[in-house]
Amino acid sequence: MLLTTFAPWRAHQPSNAADDLIVHLQQQRQIPSGTAILRHIPVSFELAPIRVIAKVAELRPSVVVCCGMAEGRTHLNLERYGKQEDRAVPTSLPLEALMVGTHLTAISDCAGTYVCNHLYYRVLGAIAQHRWPIQALFVHIPPLTPATRPIFAHDLTLILKRLTLLASRSE
Repeated sequence: MLLTTFAPWRAHQPSNAADDLIVHLQQQRQIPSGTAILRHIPVSFELAPIRVIAKVAELRPSVVVCCGMAEGRTHLNLERYGKQEDRAVPTSLPLEALMVGTHLTAISDCAGTYVCNHLYYRVLGAIAQHRWPIQALFVHIPPLTPATRPIFAHDLTLILKRLTLLASRSE
């Protein structure tokens, strides 16, 4: 598995909630073994897809999970599509099954209009274009608070474990 996170992109952000949550999971030893982590991707329409797709081409993970911060959301959001203009490319992952037993996780049909969506669209497109046997997911993570951090950590840990199981069954 490959996990990716963005760098902070606004002056008022000391860090990125997605990166903070992944670091927390690493410290708690909740990241599945064998997972590669690509942190602090630049928040750039050009550079983000180049960096992530290059790492996917290098590692050929069975699953890539891109994580981004969503300041206005209250739940972890599993993004169903990456979109560009009138085209939507769906993930092939069973999002409903990934969510079973989570507490603050929902499926979203809108990955936004910023770099997160652009990255997801480009990653899904590269996987399809190259016919790589790789599945992809984008997870939007709200700001973390002392109350929500353990809940988001539980939910994301459960989702990552399920993705690892799915990947091992397809090999």
